Amino acid sequence: MAAWRGMAAAGGVVGVRHYHPNGDPPRILITGSLGQLGTGLAKLLREKYGTKNVIMSDIVKPTKDIVNSGPYVFADILDFKCLQEIVVTYRIDWLVHFSALLSAIGEQNVPLAIRVNIEGLHNVMELSKQYNLRVFVPSTIGAFGPTSPRNPTPNITIQRPRTIYGVSKVHGELLGEYYHHRFGLDFRCLRFPGVISSDTQPGGGTTDYAVQIFHDAMEGREFECYLRPTTRLPMMYIDDCLRSLWEMLVAPSEKLRQRTYNVTAMSFTPEEVVAAVRQHFPDLHVTYRPDSRQNIADTWPEVFDDSEARRDWGWQHHYDLKAMCTIMFDNLRRQNQQEQQQLHLQSAR
Repeated sequence: MAAWRGMAAAGGVVGVRHYHPNGDPPRILITGSLGQLGTGLAKLLREKYGTKNVIMSDIVKPTKDIVNSGPYVFADILDFKCLQEIVVTYRIDWLVHFSALLSAIGEQNVPLAIRVNIEGLHNVMELSKQYNLRVFVPSTIGAFGPTSPRNPTPNITIQRPRTIYGVSKVHGELLGEYYHHRFGLDFRCLRFPGVISSDTQPGGGTTDYAVQIFHDAMEGREFECYLRPTTRLPMMYIDDCLRSLWEMLVAPSEKLRQRTYNVTAMSFTPEEVVAAVRQHFPDLHVTYRPDSRQNIADTWPEVFDDSEARRDWGWQHHYDLKAMCTIMFDNLRRQNQQEQQQLHLQSAR
């Protein structure tokens, strides 16, 4: 750990200020940690700060692998006392708040989305203020709406989203900024684009077509796209996403000219990702059948302007479309090989 404290991270982020004066690393709680980003972030942070210093939490029963990977606790973000007990017991310094109902589920149950995404956030903010925590809350391209400029979408502009998920994210951005200026809370927020990963199955979200295509190509299936071929959206490979989050977490406060930043890596259309995938699988067959998700995509940014993140704290992406395709197929092949080996071992017993 001592060697790490003397190193400089990518983009000029110096990894020394975020340690305690006695040299102890920060202790970090991740809420909603069993979602798309939480498991990967926990692994990254545990590699940097030690397994016992990163506490995963959620309201669902964890797998054996999660339990064996490090500390995991039950945490209901609607229960202030429950969260308070965890913060006190584990002496938490940083809180990464992933717990939320996403856009599709939120639209089906707006009252529940308000409770989880807004009331839960209020608990996290009050707790962070009370115990002087550094708190990170992710935002999204869904925080913009049909009246927002779409190409490019700047950091500060009109937002006015049309989903309860987007509304709750704008609320979180503004509340965090208020708590920072009113109470001195160390609030940090990144607006993420569509995040592409081989570790989670596509869930039917508006940007999930860009994950589904890799699975369909690998398995020799026809790819049916629910967006028009020319629909451009900002995207990011998960390794870049998690690294941007960590770099934002450790950036010196004096470098942050604001508390919420756009981050992205690339923007592409379905027909562009199809062309990139066909470099690996030339026989991929594609059909386009736009559905209701097209209406959502038509209100979102086409190109994210993240120049302020690059200027203020040195953000730089590593993966473009070509590099992302290569690593996605490499990862999926490795996963398939591991699954086949496990099936072979089971059948041999």
